[in-house]
Amino acid sequence: MIARQDPTTLNGRPCSVAASLQLIGDRWSMLVVREVVFGNHQFSQIARNTGAPRDRLSVRLRGLVDAGVLERRPVSEGSRHEGYYLTEAGEDLRHVLRALLAWGNKWAVTTPPMHLVHHDHPLEMESHCSTCGENVKDVDLIEEMIAPGWDMRGRL
Repeated sequence: MIARQDPTTLNGRPCSVAASLQLIGDRWSMLVVREVVFGNHQFSQIARNTGAPRDRLSVRLRGLVDAGVLERRPVSEGSRHEGYYLTEAGEDLRHVLRALLAWGNKWAVTTPPMHLVHHDHPLEMESHCSTCGENVKDVDLIEEMIAPGWDMRGRL
């Protein structure tokens, strides 16, 4: 189970983005998730492909397990070697990785080192509303602060 927190206990504005970043917001966390998504479950694979210092990686992996993003389990039936696997909460981070990849390919690198292929064409990401099916446009969104004592400008 994911380690949830009361957003009103955070410094600053109560915010799910801030709470998420406390769980997965350091450099190594999303790189670990990337590697597990790519099928690299063993510590040595994750260390090699992230470039993380081994001591930091150990701490980060333990934190992601404790937070409910990853779980440890045998790499194969009957094996005594364990690997890291995504939990349901970790699986939901695939969408975040796709968005970061698209943003990074557009804004962070001179030449994209990889892209995603959907059937026979490069994947172009779009958001759509799962309730009505419409593509989501910023102009159609309203930010609505529901935490008591706050509005969009800040604390009341």
